[in-house]
Amino acid sequence: MSKAKTHQGTAKRIGITARGKLMRGRQMAGHLRVVKSPKRRRSLKREVAVHEDIRRKIEGLLPYR
Repeated sequence: MSKAKTHQGTAKRIGITARGKLMRGRQMAGHLRVVKSPKRRRSLKREVAVHEDIRRKIEGLLPYR
């Protein structure tokens, strides 16, 4: 059986905490910041945990993490 390969696009976008939680960046933070409120921009900076519904799928894309 061949070795499982890490999906590089996912590896660049998803971080893993010391406790194994998958963290991702927020969408809508790339541009047009002028029209967003400061409170909204601050919340877009923070990473959020990956939802449990898609966690197993993402873990399959990151076999050695």
